[in-house]
Amino acid sequence: MHAKVVKKLFSHGAACRRVLELIRTLARELDAKGFGKIKIMNFCGTHEWVVTHYGIRSVMPSNVELVAGPGCPVCITPSYVVRYAIDLAMEGVTVMTFGDMARVPVEGSPSSLIEARAMGGRVEIVYSFVDALERVRKERSETVFLAIGFETTAPSYSIPIERRVVPKNLYLLTALRLTPPVMRYVLQLHGSRETPISGVVAPGHVSTVIGWRAWEFLPREFGVPTVVAGFEPLDVLMAIAHILRMLLEGVPKVVNEYRRSVREDGSRVAKESMDRVFRVCDAVWRGIGLVPMSGLDLSKDYAEWDAYERFGLERVPRESVRHDHPPGCICDKVILGLAKPTQCPHFMKRCTPSHPLGPCMVSAEGTCRIWAQSPSLATLSVDRYDHG
Repeated sequence: MHAKVVKKLFSHGAACRRVLELIRTLARELDAKGFGKIKIMNFCGTHEWVVTHYGIRSVMPSNVELVAGPGCPVCITPSYVVRYAIDLAMEGVTVMTFGDMARVPVEGSPSSLIEARAMGGRVEIVYSFVDALERVRKERSETVFLAIGFETTAPSYSIPIERRVVPKNLYLLTALRLTPPVMRYVLQLHGSRETPISGVVAPGHVSTVIGWRAWEFLPREFGVPTVVAGFEPLDVLMAIAHILRMLLEGVPKVVNEYRRSVREDGSRVAKESMDRVFRVCDAVWRGIGLVPMSGLDLSKDYAEWDAYERFGLERVPRESVRHDHPPGCICDKVILGLAKPTQCPHFMKRCTPSHPLGPCMVSAEGTCRIWAQSPSLATLSVDRYDHG
């Protein structure tokens, strides 16, 4: 146990000490009952940041393992979508996107949107879709917005489009993804391994939109205790304690720890807008592959803003592959909770925050970036994840 980590964690209050002691007690009881290794996945990139930044892994009992999930929208955006954006920018179409998305590396030249801009491509960095709307209103040139994100950000696109306040010269290159379908995929993947997922810390931000009931399939279909959690260290510790208690009692269900923000059915306004503007479709996740009914495309009623339609782009190219990462990069395993960043031969060598080789080192929510920028790499366990 690292004294500095413990001091930093416990500076958030005596409540953390009490919950951690409860976690240790529950873990001992589970161990005595022969549960073996308990693997808990935190889906959200922000949860991974909290776990890593505050050294929560280093104070877990030896039989409790915390693994990251595919909760970074930048990391899982398919490389062919980024290539579409790069090619359009080099052809003279203005491409707008977020700063971290502009740095995502892909094969070919230019190798990112930032590099495309340096080579004369028309690339603009924006803070939000609203920012893009304001900029496009001031010019008449065709503009493409690389729209990424999960259910949290999808309404920020659907509501302006539904209200028809989006200029006719602004098109969406959508790479929006839905979280429950990929969580089902991950649980099925881990279920075939020696140490399956024992519990899930469900994403708090997403759940403010879709509601905590959206995760009921996890305990119902997989018998996996699930906790929707907030983003303070105490929230994460509480989620772990809830999961261990449910395992001990043998009654898996969904617990809404993040009651201050998440309701049973989420946001009706946001969900209804998404349902009207988008259609659910099969979608490729970078490093994972095609996940059925896990993406959002613009519906026919709003096709006038669809970049795929306007520029004749194939939505799922035949050449899109599962492992579209540079040789040796293990981002695909990291986002699936099958490996830790420190297992990658490029981690903090060829691949650093200033020179990312893979997508997980680009975004602030990417697991490799989070580990690279943790207060001390000494707080990171280098034990291997179980590969089954």
